[in-house]
Amino acid sequence: MGAGHSHRLYRHGDSPVHRLPPHCKIAAALGFVIVVVSTPREAVWAFALYAVLLAAVTAVARIPAGLMPRRLLVELPFVAFALLMPFVVPGERAEVLGITLSEPGLWGAWNILAKATLGVATSVLLASTTELRSLLLGLQRLRLPPLMVQIASFMIRYGDVITDELRRMSIARRSRGFEARGVRHWGVLAKTAGALFIRSYERGERVHLAMLSRGYRGTMPVIHEVTASRTQWAYAAALPCAALAVCLLGWTL
Repeated sequence: MGAGHSHRLYRHGDSPVHRLPPHCKIAAALGFVIVVVSTPREAVWAFALYAVLLAAVTAVARIPAGLMPRRLLVELPFVAFALLMPFVVPGERAEVLGITLSEPGLWGAWNILAKATLGVATSVLLASTTELRSLLLGLQRLRLPPLMVQIASFMIRYGDVITDELRRMSIARRSRGFEARGVRHWGVLAKTAGALFIRSYERGERVHLAMLSRGYRGTMPVIHEVTASRTQWAYAAALPCAALAVCLLGWTL
């Protein structure tokens, strides 16, 4: 996979969660999300326990308490959609704070908010404790199709390259006194986008030829084999197993 690549969501640390092999964390996060989605929406207390479990893992990972709420802002579109449901979903009506709302809409909004928030929080926690390169190695270890892993790897690596190319083009435009101020400048921006596409395509061809000249035949060499012990798998399984117990109680109580 080459050299490491840290992303903005990752927080360097040496916690027990950071040290877990990436494929263990990916499997645990996926299992936890599946359990959360499978929980009946009427078991409100179960979602509170899920939040407590995630908070405990966040504490073990030594992630600052204020960091998670800021990164959860990415789900605001889902929140906006959920808040509309009590007003637009047909069904029996209930009065809440003097406002008549749909009962099925209220349950639907709660279902989306609770499960989406827990799912996003799980993803944020995984990204905060695992480097991108490690995530790719973990996906490879979990037997994800190699082509998908390679596409994700190239996308991550050359996303920054293309962004840097766009930044240099923007600096060149500004150095010539150009500023996009209205519709009459859209033509220049369209030409910039076209030039960026051509440069990116040509760079991709050069990289591909360089890979072929070095023996690339459709598979990437595994430089670092990621393994996990039974103890590490047991630690990773603690979160989804605890959540599964809560889910089963939610269906039986």
